[in-house]
Amino acid sequence: MLKTGHSVTRPGRRLGDKPVNIPVPEELETAPGIVQNPQEVDFYSREYPLESQAVEYTADREWAWTVYTTEDWEDRRINDAMSRPIVQAAHNTGDIEPTVEPDFGKDVTELIRAKAREMGFGEVGFTRYDRRYVYKFKRDWSKFPNAICLAYEQDFEPTQSAPSREAEGPHYAIYRIMGALALDLADYIRSLGYHAQVHNPLSNSAVMIPMFDEAGLGQLGANGQLLSPHFGSRARLMMITPDAEVAYDEPVDYGIHAFCNICQVCVNRCPARALMRDKVWWRGAEKHKLIYRRCRPVMTRYEGCAVCMKTCPIQRYGMESVMSHYASTGQVLGKGTHLLEGYNLRDMGYFGPGELPRFASDFFHVPHGKAEDVLFEDLKEKIKNEAIPEGPEGDQMLRDFVGEVHKFVIVNPAEMVSLPSGTEVEEA
Repeated sequence: MLKTGHSVTRPGRRLGDKPVNIPVPEELETAPGIVQNPQEVDFYSREYPLESQAVEYTADREWAWTVYTTEDWEDRRINDAMSRPIVQAAHNTGDIEPTVEPDFGKDVTELIRAKAREMGFGEVGFTRYDRRYVYKFKRDWSKFPNAICLAYEQDFEPTQSAPSREAEGPHYAIYRIMGALALDLADYIRSLGYHAQVHNPLSNSAVMIPMFDEAGLGQLGANGQLLSPHFGSRARLMMITPDAEVAYDEPVDYGIHAFCNICQVCVNRCPARALMRDKVWWRGAEKHKLIYRRCRPVMTRYEGCAVCMKTCPIQRYGMESVMSHYASTGQVLGKGTHLLEGYNLRDMGYFGPGELPRFASDFFHVPHGKAEDVLFEDLKEKIKNEAIPEGPEGDQMLRDFVGEVHKFVIVNPAEMVSLPSGTEVEEA
């Protein structure tokens, strides 16, 4: 039995459930929230501000549509259409006035927390809306100083079949449910006399995980996802920012920083080899950095992949069980078992513990960056190779090029629907 350093008590998984007590062995104690250098975070946010994947990686998005299966293509088309009205409804929520005058001096933190839990959000926390993590295209859009961090649980059983269409379906549906619930929760906050801006998860305003860490709702795992107490990486995240009088929660040391160094199951099982075994310093934070260029080709071709989510023991068993097991045995619960580590890849078969797929060398050669930049590079190659003829045919090719570029440079990213596939990874 390992010596317990401290214990963390959290509200039950659902409203009305008993609180859980999570023992953190002394050898896993590090620091609450994120290990970071605030001066470096400030520097990078000022000199190299973050931008959303929906803006920076439009070439990736266009490529993705070309490799989806017929079924995946149809699923995405339908879900984009169903989600768009909810995303657009959130877009103007910062301009909606409260319905009553506020009771100045009254802290409404617990009223909002109780309402959110009643609606079905499994984790609710309060912190500062940290503008260091706000995307460039949303800096003027985001209005209010406080962040209500909301996590909703993705269905357990379908997730364990990832990568699969059965796992992707609930992932799409959860974002629609969350988006609609948040609109109702914002109405409730306005009924208390305050503004409330809904940051729909399909049109994010900022990198959220640092704020969820600060609100005490989990810690960043080796898989690049928030590991929350009850459902680990199976948490789907979103925020509402109000100008209400609220008290901030505190970051918590759940032992995740040290535990992930020992566990490494997601790192070992990633089909793309996109997760780093050792931590690095990135933009002022110490983390296991996801290698996006390796993740994207697998995630796109294999139903959002999510192997890193599925193989996380905290996702499958919950933090209380995993930490209690480690404290008792010094072992990672489920590690080395087919139940935790096995998965299927379409047309490639089953991969058990210690087995990984092999991909052809050109599998990872996909366009990256902005679509207009890729189009310009393609045009330069055509000019270099004299592939654009003189006369009407060449003129038409150039007009087609201008039309394609125009399609990407005039889009308003604030109104785009950007469905994250499979995982909710830390981009910062």
